[in-house]
Amino acid sequence: MSAAPPGLRPDLAVIAAHIAEGARVLDVGCGDGALMAALRREKGCDARGMEIDASNVAACVGRGLSVVQGDADADLAFYPDASFDYAILSQTLQTTHRPAEVLAQLLRIGRKAFVSFPNFAHWRVRAQLLTRGRMPVTRLLPVSWYETPNIHHLTIGDFQALIAARGLAVEGAWFFARDRLTRAIAANWRAEHAVFLLRR
Repeated sequence: MSAAPPGLRPDLAVIAAHIAEGARVLDVGCGDGALMAALRREKGCDARGMEIDASNVAACVGRGLSVVQGDADADLAFYPDASFDYAILSQTLQTTHRPAEVLAQLLRIGRKAFVSFPNFAHWRVRAQLLTRGRMPVTRLLPVSWYETPNIHHLTIGDFQALIAARGLAVEGAWFFARDRLTRAIAANWRAEHAVFLLRR
């Protein structure tokens, strides 16, 4: 593992720190391209992206990044097998219509896949449901249920059950509370979001 490029969101910093120099990378749901730019600049990676939001695509292209507009649910099928060393899906799995199929596509396209997502079993989320009886609004889930892009509310436990059922291997897992790494013990209760590194 090498040092993470500075200025990245915590989950992206962990991902960047664990990507090999010169790797071929596809960042699905790349947003403003911050991770791609850091990987290209700091590690000499061949970093490419897919993003559904046209304004983000334009911003990435304006920064000289190789990004196409596309939908993870529909457009990953067009990439050839083993096109990349790593496929990355950061804070996007919960917005897809078919998460299990998207996960399968990531590991078809990439030799390994990084997946990060918010944990809907975090104790603050549970507390809001218990005390208010309404869908929670938190620092990492900042909008009301009717405005959120999240359509599949998963927990760390749910994700672990899915990857076990699909026979996928976990090469690494990192858990965050208040943007700081926290222990794996009771992560489904303690962690606000998680990052997994997977392979077949």
